Amino acid sequence: MRTETPPLIRLEEYRPSDYLIDRVDLDIRLDPHATRIDATLTLRPNPAGVPAAPLTLDGDDLRLVSAELDGAPLAPDAYAATPSGFILRDPPPRPFALRLVTEVDPTANTKLMGLYRSNGVYCTQCEADGFRRITYFLDRPDVLAVYTTRIEADRTEAPVLLGNGNPVEAGDAGPGRHYALWHDPHPKPAYLFALVGGRLGKVEAPFTTMEGRTVSCAVYVEPGKEDRAGYALDAVIRSMAWDETAFGCAYDLDVFNVVAVSDFNMGAMENKGLNIFNDKYVLASPETATDGDYAAIEAIIAHEYFHNWSGNRVTCRDWFQLCLKEGLTVFRDQEFSSDMRSRPVHRIAEVRSLRARQFPEDAGPLRHPVRPRAYAEINNFYTATVYDKGAEIVRMLRTLIGPEAFRAGMDRYFADNDGRAATVEDFLAAFAAVTGHDLDAFARWYERPGTPRLAVTAAYDPAAARYTLQLAQSLPGTADSDETPLVIPVALGLVGATGPLTGATCPDVRDGVYVLDRPESAIVFDAVAEEPVPSLLRDFSAPVQLDLGLTDAQRMRLLAQDSDPFNRWQAAQDVALRLILDPDADRTEAFAAALGRFLDGEALADPAFAALVLALPSEGEAADAVPAEVDPDAIHRGRSDLRTRLGQVLRPRLEAIDAALVPDAGVPYSPDAASAGRRSLRNAALDLIAAGDPRTGAARSAERLAEATNMTDRLAALGTLALIPGETREVALAEFATRYADEPLVLDKWFAIQAQIPEPGTLDRIARLQEHPAFTMTNPNRVRALIGSFAFGNPTQFARPDGSGFARVADTVAALDSTNPQVAARLLTAFGSWRRLEKSRGAKAVEMLNGIKAIPGLSRDTADILARTLGDG
Repeated sequence: MRTETPPLIRLEEYRPSDYLIDRVDLDIRLDPHATRIDATLTLRPNPAGVPAAPLTLDGDDLRLVSAELDGAPLAPDAYAATPSGFILRDPPPRPFALRLVTEVDPTANTKLMGLYRSNGVYCTQCEADGFRRITYFLDRPDVLAVYTTRIEADRTEAPVLLGNGNPVEAGDAGPGRHYALWHDPHPKPAYLFALVGGRLGKVEAPFTTMEGRTVSCAVYVEPGKEDRAGYALDAVIRSMAWDETAFGCAYDLDVFNVVAVSDFNMGAMENKGLNIFNDKYVLASPETATDGDYAAIEAIIAHEYFHNWSGNRVTCRDWFQLCLKEGLTVFRDQEFSSDMRSRPVHRIAEVRSLRARQFPEDAGPLRHPVRPRAYAEINNFYTATVYDKGAEIVRMLRTLIGPEAFRAGMDRYFADNDGRAATVEDFLAAFAAVTGHDLDAFARWYERPGTPRLAVTAAYDPAAARYTLQLAQSLPGTADSDETPLVIPVALGLVGATGPLTGATCPDVRDGVYVLDRPESAIVFDAVAEEPVPSLLRDFSAPVQLDLGLTDAQRMRLLAQDSDPFNRWQAAQDVALRLILDPDADRTEAFAAALGRFLDGEALADPAFAALVLALPSEGEAADAVPAEVDPDAIHRGRSDLRTRLGQVLRPRLEAIDAALVPDAGVPYSPDAASAGRRSLRNAALDLIAAGDPRTGAARSAERLAEATNMTDRLAALGTLALIPGETREVALAEFATRYADEPLVLDKWFAIQAQIPEPGTLDRIARLQEHPAFTMTNPNRVRALIGSFAFGNPTQFARPDGSGFARVADTVAALDSTNPQVAARLLTAFGSWRRLEKSRGAKAVEMLNGIKAIPGLSRDTADILARTLGDG
């Protein structure tokens, strides 16, 4: 494991590789403890590189067996080999073939990077720099090569052998062994290499591309779980068809394979033609998966498939351009999910995720631009900023130039950069070429860290029928107060007493969007017949914080009358957030009355949207609205009291909703958007009923739990019951664990529910759960479910005044660092908000961080996050 202090890598220091690799021929003989990799690299000097430079290849924990140059063994003094690198001192000044044989132990690879075994299945994870754990290589994304891979294994241990690209041949390889040969005709960087070998079941279906080619699509899973792979396979087929229609992108190989493995550091990986997935994003049945699980499977299957063009055919020149493939592909999968489901509901979910994950990142010590300028450990930059804010930048670009020009720009980008390693500049150049627009000012979004603030004040002149909005943008935390402004598309409208005002005019607003590209500006509307309420940032048109001093009554007008679903939801969230932070009995009653009117009018017409309106801001969102000295306990009390009162006032309406949405007996479960929406509203009603009357809520939740015919309703009932102390809760939790004792992914949900119980006894509960037979520190899903859910989803107990919550997470980070530093580092990011806590709590957090800092041999992953969190780096 790399523990040395890494050098800081800077964007401005990028230079091309001194050598290029045109072809990679691999012969990999799988063995649980001694897998041998025979790699022949066909290299040539790069005309753009340094002439006659030594060839320096990356390695990580490798053992070299032999080395040859152009078929002849290398003399010992011709090269230097260590576990972390290989140097050929005097390479030929012409194309040459370097053959390197290495040996690795897949079973001992607990880092889950490179080649490892997961429940007896051989698999790989090479992004960002895992290929160097397989063989010595120029492990950088701008070195693209054509790969041919021969995989050999024991036929009984690994009857299925999969690689990148297309299958070429397969056959016997001696007593009890067999082989498969795979060839990928498309040049790719090493991070997209993959292989899989093991005992796997399969579901498959053909897909005919728009070019008339037949593609064999398959999903491989643990034997016996094939019946849980059907939805993932269906999502593959729908993704392929959608990408052809929406972006003109057809698949380019004969096969497309998805493999589910149980030990995986991330969600999934887009390896060319062979996507490897965390099994939680593949396996689904009504008995084991929730509506949210089905939606996540659909989105992540689509995301990884869409990478075939935005990431694989067009890859990134260097890791500073990571947003170019990830942010763009998140935007593409968001559009896919919006077309598959309710676009307004999905948009709200996207923004909730952005605010929960990315806004705090932007406000804390780990903040960085969407395209960072420097990094010490690239694994730590797979962040919400790169993914989610990166997607918002693409969305803003489409808003600014329009959907038709955006599609033309995407076509141009793919055409100009197919088979290349591209940059953000290449991406924007494609849109500038088709529109004639200068996008240099817009490009600042990629370079500026932090979340901009948009302050708005309004004035109405009834005599002139004129309404003026004064806009001012700022970027908190920026050292230079004269920073050049960002380009912010502000989608807007005006709402009157009975609905949108349609007669108002403003020449600066085009297609409902005003482009703010100055520090301050005024929008003047004429022919405004009455004083309106402004509806700003419709559909969340820019990732900014909006300072708009509306009253509760004005916000409730937006909830009742606005034509924009996002701002209707936002209005309710804003009122609720103010009541959580500043409780007021009269305002709470008025808010409850407004919600009651909303439910009376349209709850059953759009149940999914109504469920979102009823859902209060989380405690984390409330903490983000406090400028400093956050008291998690006070926030928890404020939110709990508001839930209680809303449950009491809205009880009759909630009961009516519950009764109206009872599922028809005998109708099978379906994860479609309409059915999921009805379940979400009915479960939201139960949750508020229980908040208002815990005794009734406990009984009804236990009854719902017993009657539920699907995991969505069962888990929602258990989650509601988990917040009500008593024997009923403990019996239900025990029965749930017994029922699903053989279902690790379901038990992850059980772990997570208990980890988020906001009670002092939760720490002791977590200690007991860590001794549960189903829990193991070697599986990232188990760690994230229990310790991650506690750290990121239970603010009152994680930030306990005595520091014991911090200590629990710090101890886990310390225990994981030597075995899986990626998971340890991501868990450590939970401490990122320590500066905003009350001083005594913040001091306890720093004490724990310094304890981790004192650990000898700390991994580069964890050390990097730690230094940035403490302000040392």
